[in-house]
Amino acid sequence: MRLSLIQDTIAWADKPANLQRVECQLEQLAGQTDLVVLPEMFTTGFCTDRMDLAEDMQGPTVQAIRRWTAGFGLAVSGSFLAKEHGRYYNRAFLALPDGGMYTADKRHLFEPGGEGRLLSPGDRRLIVPYKGFNICVLVCYDLRFPVWSRNVDNAYDLLIYVANWPAVRANTWSVLLEARAMENLAYVCGVNRIGEGGDGLLYSGGSKVVDAKGDVMLAMPDGQHAVATVELSKEALERVRTKFPVWRDADRFKLLMIDD
Repeated sequence: MRLSLIQDTIAWADKPANLQRVECQLEQLAGQTDLVVLPEMFTTGFCTDRMDLAEDMQGPTVQAIRRWTAGFGLAVSGSFLAKEHGRYYNRAFLALPDGGMYTADKRHLFEPGGEGRLLSPGDRRLIVPYKGFNICVLVCYDLRFPVWSRNVDNAYDLLIYVANWPAVRANTWSVLLEARAMENLAYVCGVNRIGEGGDGLLYSGGSKVVDAKGDVMLAMPDGQHAVATVELSKEALERVRTKFPVWRDADRFKLLMIDD
C-alpha cells in the first residue's frame, strides 16, 4: 500500500482556505498513492474554543472529503471539529474511495490546551480494513497513552496519529512514535502540522513513518512543507511478527469506560 503524508501549515479558523489548499495537493497525488494522511483539525487549526466552527457529518468538510476520495481515487485520513447531538468532538476519520466514511473521536483531550472544557472524549477506537491492511487512526495526545494504543492480537497493521504537536515537545513526539511501532509490532505513521498557530504556538512537523522494528522509513524535514510517499508491505510486516512473535505474550485486559 502506498501511504502519503502531507505536512503543511493550517490557516487559523479559515476553512475555505484550508480546504482549497488540501484539494490542490490531493489532486497532485491522484493515481500516485492509496492513502493520504492530513494533520489534526486540518480545516481550522487547534481551535478548541471556537465551537462555531464545528460541523455535523453533512457539513462542508465531510462533503469535500467525500468528493476528494471519489474524484481522486484515494483514501484520506485526518481529524476535524465535529458536533453531534449537542456535543462537540475532535473527530478522526478514514474516508475510502468506495464512499465509506469511518469516524471515531479523540479519547484523550489535551487539558493544558483547554480542549476538555468544551469537547467530549471518544469511547472507541477506529480500525478500518483497506488494501489488505487494518488501519487504526488516533489523534495527537492519544500518543502519550500506550494502553489506548495497544495492539491486541495484531488487530491493526498500521497505526496513524494525526497531530498539532507543538515544537517545544518535538522530541517526545519523535520518541513515542518509534516506541509505539516497536511495542505494537505495526507500522506507525505520525503527521504533524508546521507553522505558527493562532494560539501562539510553533509547530515544527516532524512527520514520519516507522516500521515494526522501530526503523524510520520516512522522515520529513522540520519546519518545512512536505509531501512524501512510502510503500508499506504487509508481507514484510508478517515476517517480523512471525520471527519475533512478542504479541503472543501480551497482557490481556479490558478498558472500563466511565461516562463523564
